[in-house]
Amino acid sequence: MLNLFFPKVCEACANVLHDNELVICTSCRHDLPVTNFHFENSETVKKVLYGRVKLENATSLLHFSKKGIVQQLLHNLKYRGHEQIGDFFGKWLGAELHTINAYKAVDVIVPVPLYKSKLRKRGYNQVAKFGKEIAEALNADYNAKVLVKTKSTKTQVFKERLKRYNDNPVFTIVENQSLRGKHILLVDDIITTGATIEACALELMKIDNIKISLATLAIAD
Repeated sequence: MLNLFFPKVCEACANVLHDNELVICTSCRHDLPVTNFHFENSETVKKVLYGRVKLENATSLLHFSKKGIVQQLLHNLKYRGHEQIGDFFGKWLGAELHTINAYKAVDVIVPVPLYKSKLRKRGYNQVAKFGKEIAEALNADYNAKVLVKTKSTKTQVFKERLKRYNDNPVFTIVENQSLRGKHILLVDDIITTGATIEACALELMKIDNIKISLATLAIAD
């Protein structure tokens, strides 16, 4: 009865889903701009951070373009409370990374955190379920407490703030004993300029003898 009056719809096109479809309809799934970076050993994501952060491995599941299907999905995930999108793509990417030896070596999944006021307002971190599903697939720990965002930032000024990172940190690590010598997979929803990832990675690199890899749901073209 609930489905009759409130049918489940595709998160990309808003058409009603069939019984065998979850989150995204078959048509939209076929239209998703999948990168295949991790299968092709692509350096595309690493190049965004070249000379700034040393990454063991780095991948993104989807290409992002303005007004495209991935933008609609991320908008629903971040601003409309549709956390099932994070579940869906976390399971997808997790299953793929589980087949690759380089990612099987990951010990801990760490999500890029939100500032506390934004987290209260939104009620959830949009990357949390994405990261948890990857952690489960890789049989890795999920740690959302080690990294904290200490200041609210706007996208357009974040890069400028990063220049003053050492004197005015945007992120900080709460504890580092449990992560010493670990291989950390940092996860986020999208990578654009790489400024956010760089700030997080620089802070995590204060932990002794760690390795950092990166996985995002999307990468901006």
